[in-house]
Amino acid sequence: MSEPGDSGRGEIARRGLLLVLSSPSGAGKTTLAKRLLEANPDLQLSVSVTTRPPRPGELEGKDYFFIDAAEYERMKSANELLEWAQVFDRSYATPRAPVMAALAAGRDMLFDIDWQGTRQLKAQLPDDVATVFILPPNGKALERRLQARGSDSAEVVARRMAAAAAEIEHWPEYDYVLVNSDLDESLGGLQAILAAERLKRERQTGMADFVAGVLAGL
Repeated sequence: MSEPGDSGRGEIARRGLLLVLSSPSGAGKTTLAKRLLEANPDLQLSVSVTTRPPRPGELEGKDYFFIDAAEYERMKSANELLEWAQVFDRSYATPRAPVMAALAAGRDMLFDIDWQGTRQLKAQLPDDVATVFILPPNGKALERRLQARGSDSAEVVARRMAAAAAEIEHWPEYDYVLVNSDLDESLGGLQAILAAERLKRERQTGMADFVAGVLAGL
């Protein structure tokens, strides 16, 4: 309980956090990202650009920014992209400007990108990135989840299953690893990771001034 006259710690300035989720297709990453965003209104989703066409129900500016190959190459040449990757003959990338603005303003961003993009993001902003790799409980569960989508042909499902092993090989490159056998448990793990990363000393840029104020009042 606060003592009379205790105004509390107040807001301490903090640099933003880039929380990255990666997984093979079908491991539940997109569902977990959606639930994490719903539980944390102050967490902002980084919207990628892509050269693939929209899937049914996807919205411009919410799910992706849909661009053609020429615009993608222009943005890449102009250094307007933080990371990029080729996935099944389509290009995906993260625009630089909104990410840098969020970091400077102390806002946190969630990324749904693969290991290629994660490597590039960590290389460019090593002190601002926390990475999580999400694994399926087993291979059969992964295949069932891909088939249950209903939006991919049998050929595409087979290609994604073949690519899953190559994706999973990169799990040691990540800060945290979650086995997504239960959505609620996995969401709880992500919440704990987010809370811990927000409290890291080096990320709390206003802590030195706060501590100085505490010491001055002793």
